[in-house]
Amino acid sequence: MDILGLIPSFGNILYTVGAFVLALSVIVAVHEFGHYIVGRWSGIHAEVFSLGFGPVLLSREDRFGTRWQIAALPFGGYVKFLGDANAASGMDAELLREIDDETRRHTMHGAPLWARAATVAAGPVFNFILSILVFGAILFFRGEAIEPPTIGTLKPVPAQAMGLAPGDEIAAIGDRPTPDYAALYAATAALPPAAVVDYTVRRDGAEQVVQGPYPFPPVIDALQPGSAAMDAGLEVGDVILSVDGKPVTAFRQLQEMVRQSSGEVMQLRVWRDGKELEFALAPRRVDLPLPDGGFETRLLIGMTGGLLFTPETRTPGALASLAAGAQQTLFITRSSLSGLYHMVTGAISSCNLRGPLGIAETSGAMASQGTQSFIWFIAVLSTAVGLMNLFPIPVLDGGHLVFHAYEAVTGRAPNERVMSILLSLGLAVLLTFMVFALSNDILCP
Repeated sequence: MDILGLIPSFGNILYTVGAFVLALSVIVAVHEFGHYIVGRWSGIHAEVFSLGFGPVLLSREDRFGTRWQIAALPFGGYVKFLGDANAASGMDAELLREIDDETRRHTMHGAPLWARAATVAAGPVFNFILSILVFGAILFFRGEAIEPPTIGTLKPVPAQAMGLAPGDEIAAIGDRPTPDYAALYAATAALPPAAVVDYTVRRDGAEQVVQGPYPFPPVIDALQPGSAAMDAGLEVGDVILSVDGKPVTAFRQLQEMVRQSSGEVMQLRVWRDGKELEFALAPRRVDLPLPDGGFETRLLIGMTGGLLFTPETRTPGALASLAAGAQQTLFITRSSLSGLYHMVTGAISSCNLRGPLGIAETSGAMASQGTQSFIWFIAVLSTAVGLMNLFPIPVLDGGHLVFHAYEAVTGRAPNERVMSILLSLGLAVLLTFMVFALSNDILCP
């Protein structure tokens, strides 16, 4: 066996696992901190805040009497409140019988209903807050494009003509004025694909006509993890020169060729760092969410393109950025719920549901595309974790909130035996769900 030949694969596995553990640790830490801090604010004492399970590697106790620890198995975490028998928040009945009423008030099981409900809900809420803040921060630092369309930086493409320059204001494409980006997109849609395009630009206070590549060239801006393009070895920044020997000058040509491929293998000639490379890949059927909440199935190779240039930007307001972050979080939430509904009804493939292996693979893929892509993925995953924990399944936060709602309506806590049975059923449902998702990771293409 060639041990040295295994080093690259082994390194990739470590990279993927490391990215997954980092993403999961951030999300779990935020989720559990939500439980901890709202519990503390509501008078419920936390005995242990643990990141991970199993043997304790590091720990310290703070001035509030909470032991903060990092455990050996970094695939989750928990907060153990006073009166809990274990990390799953089971009741320590013997302790609760022995303590006085004042101390009992500081336990999860003896606190007022409002305090318990707020503490339980805080975990998912903090996940959503993390997503909103991350999306908002990325949009804030990325900036918003100024109008009229102005070139910030140009993408490196093998162009026959490049009369464009940073700082140019694009006044027209061909004979169509482009006072804003909506007009620029419309002008591009009406423009036939071509290797060279006429641009009217404002430069140094004067207008002039220059030539440059097509406004939306066949350049890879991003790759979808687990896609045909990523599996084939394509990279962000690659320029597609031809498909099956046919020259490509516009990204929409590539999209049309993929649609007409019937899923057959395509031969791509690619320009990368001054070299031409050959790749073979077959488009895959992918279920895509629609703005109205439905789905459509399309043949895709898993890459996205964009403008020939990165626009010059200005920094948006903090409130506008947070509002955009909230909209993005809401979109992901709605798309996730719609996806689950369509999988249950059989409208789309159940292979869209992925488990830990799929999430780990995506973590590594997003990390390989840069820090910003990886942080964006953490925010997406945080939204998914927050949403999942709100499902009304016993053992999840949503299940506990249902118990609290029952108590609020009836004036009494659910029967302990009934709760125990429901918790066991909830655990069985959750484990079944996890096994199904894991089987998708292994069996689905």
